[in-house]
Formats: sequence, C-alpha cells, structure tokens
Amino acid sequence: MPVPARAPEVAAEAPAADSGTPEPAEEPEPEEEPETEGDQEEPEHAPMSVSAQTVDRHAGRRRLMAALWPPRLSRGQLVVALLLFSLGLGLAIQVRSTNDHHSQLRGARQEDLVRILDELDSRQQRLQQEKAELEQSLAKLENSSNQAKEAQEQTRKKATELGVLAGTVRATGPGIVLTVDDPQGQVKADMLLDTLQELRAAGAEAIQINDVRVVVNTYFTDVSGGGVQIDGKKVSAPYRFTVVGNPQDLTPALNIPGGVVRTLESHQARATISEQQKVVVDALVDPKTPQYAKPAPK
Repeated sequence: MPVPARAPEVAAEAPAADSGTPEPAEEPEPEEEPETEGDQEEPEHAPMSVSAQTVDRHAGRRRLMAALWPPRLSRGQLVVALLLFSLGLGLAIQVRSTNDHHSQLRGARQEDLVRILDELDSRQQRLQQEKAELEQSLAKLENSSNQAKEAQEQTRKKATELGVLAGTVRATGPGIVLTVDDPQGQVKADMLLDTLQELRAAGAEAIQINDVRVVVNTYFTDVSGGGVQIDGKKVSAPYRFTVVGNPQDLTPALNIPGGVVRTLESHQARATISEQQKVVVDALVDPKTPQYAKPAPK
C-alpha cells in the first residue's frame, strides 16, 4: 500500500505578528573587568585628621614622661652624681674665695700693692738662697777629700739650726719687736695665732711671745678671766713678739690690707712694730721625748 508523503519540516519559525514596531535585539551584557592590584591597594599613609595628630602627640609625651620619671638610677650612677655635685660645689667655693681675694687687692692702694709684690719677691729670693746653700753643702760632701770630717761639721751645724727651731738654743739676729696693746681686752687667742702664722709665712726663724718660746707644737687658749694661755702658760697684755728674721719681709707682711695690724685695730687694739738690727730670743723650752712618734725607716 503506498505510504503517503510526509510534509516538509519548517526550517524557520513563522515570523511574529506585525505589531508595527520591531523589538530590539538583546545586547550581551559587558563582562566585568577584574580589578587590578593597583585599584585594590589603599595608600600606605592615609592623611590623619588634626584631632588624631593631637591625640598621637599627647600619647607620645605621656610615654616620654613615663620613661623619664621616676628616674631609675643604679647605685653606680648615684655615686657618680654625688661626686660630680661635690666637685662642682668645691669649685664654686674656690672661685668665690678667689674672687673675694681679688676684690680686696682691687681696692688696695698702689703703695700696698707694691709692698705685697716686694714681699713675694723677697720670699722667692729667700727660697732661692736656701736652695743654693743646700746645693753647696751637697757639693762639699761629694768633693771633700776628708768626707768624714766634713760630714761631722755639717752635722754639728745642722744640729744647731734644729736647736733654734726646736727652741732649745738661744737665737739672735736682725728682726722686729711687735708690741700689741689691748686696753679693752678684745684680743683673743685666735688673733695671736693669726699673727704668729703671718710671721712664719714671712720668714720668721725664731719667735718669742713675752717669756714663752714659740715652737712647732705651740698652742693658744683663751682664759675665762681674761688673757691668753700659750703652751699652758698665762700671758697678759701687752703682748710682745720678739722675732728673728728679715725686717724688710716681716714688717710689710703685718701691714698688708686686711692683715694683722688692721685686724687688731678693728678690735680697739694698737700694734707697734720696731725694726732692729739685733734682737735676742732667749726663752728656751724643755724638749719632750715623743711617746708615739718614732723615726721611720728609709
């Protein structure tokens, strides 16, 4: 039986009904571009606001103060700080005392300054002379043919000189006599001690106060009823200093501005200086054997 022919397949869909306006074709959506690394990264240092900067500054100050206070000092640092403080204090005191001394000299008269310079020159000459004498004695000991005899002579001479210093031998020579009148009783032991020290600094070789010989261990004390004790012996005014030494050195030393004479006059005392070509220091002391001091081995 014959097979009926099939109808041909429609290759395309039938066109849509005509509505008068053609429908636009759908456009494909654009693909999203991947973000690059540069777009994703934010700037490293974003600008800070004014309030944030103020807070950060205050926080830094607080951290700094917390680090500095309270101070954390070790024992070694504390010792070093105390040493530096002591050194600074000592330097300040030294500078102040030097300035006070300079101010006194600045207000002195021209003749007083000349006198002080002459005194310093005399002291230097005296030290140079002593040095020359010692060098001469050494040369004699080294060059003498009879060194034993020369050594004995030098020893005898030295013993006499030491006797003068120790107060066991009378002394004579040029010098001065200083008389201190004290009608008001204002002169104390410390004033007499200052006078003695000034005379020693000016080159005094032998000193006697009234009838007391001054030696290396001489001491002064005040007496409650008036007067002064020297080495335990009471001495009353007027105080008479008999001094062996160069008068040209001793007198200016006592008369310098602010010196011994001016100090005594400020306490209603009167000091009189008499220069003499020959004075005699005849007061002697009884030497005592030292109880504790012994010659040290060389």
